[in-house]
Order: sequence, then structure tokens, then C-alpha cells
Amino acid sequence: MKIHEVFSYLCVKNAQETIDFYKTAFGGVEKFRLVEPGSGRVGHAEVEIGGVVVMLAEEYPELGLQSPATLGVTTASMHLHVDNCDEVIERAIKAGATLDMAPRDHFYGERSGVIRDPSGHRWNIGHHIENVSTGEMQARYDTMKDGDC
Repeated sequence: MKIHEVFSYLCVKNAQETIDFYKTAFGGVEKFRLVEPGSGRVGHAEVEIGGVVVMLAEEYPELGLQSPATLGVTTASMHLHVDNCDEVIERAIKAGATLDMAPRDHFYGERSGVIRDPSGHRWNIGHHIENVSTGEMQARYDTMKDGDC
């Protein structure tokens, strides 16, 4: 088996609001969307963020598909590796994100923080600050304080 690509496919509460957020916060470009006749529900949309496509669709509760905003939980995070996480997180908050964790330096050689988009999806946004070998990373992990991940 050959895998050509892996795409994130997100269930969102409001596709227009989410697409607008991705454009403003992350410089996303909407490629296209498919809208259900009559209801106007977005059945599929694609937004390119940094050369990578994120697919999304609005909620389909009749199929068991609901957004984190509706469920109140999320079990996955998107990770955006950028040039300056502080600037991107600030822009995301101004665009409507909520801050889960302010940017800070981490033991694994990255500065990062966490936001939630309007549909409740968790985005870890970070940038590289130092090269850390896997051995050193493990040693730091072994001695770090609780909750410093």
C-alpha cells in the first residue's frame, strides 16, 4: 500500500465562521466548498494553510458527527509549526480564538502555546528554539515538574 497524503478533516459548528477564522488567524486560503441545496449546510470545504489542506464539514448529528464546540471536548490537536508562535497566537486570539496555554519555552526545544478555534478544535502553535537530542529530551522529561508538557 502506498499512502499519498494524510489530511485533517474537521467537523465544525459553523463553516463560514471557521473558514473566516483560518483565513484571518493562519493566512488560510479557501480552495472550494460544497453546500447542500436547500439547507445551506456545508458538506465539504477545503482550506489551504501553509501549503497543507485542511478539510472540514459542518455537523451531521444524524451521522454522529459533531464538533468539539457542541460536545464540549476534543481528543486531538492540530500542530502548526511557524516562525513566531507568539505573533500567530496573538493574531488567532484577535480573530476569535480562546487561549488555553500562553506561549512558553518547553524542554523539547520548542516555544509553543495552545489556542482553541471557534469550533473548539485545539491548535498547538510553536516554533523551534534549540536542538535537543532524544537522549537529552528524555532526561529533561524525566526530571520536569508535573504539568510542564
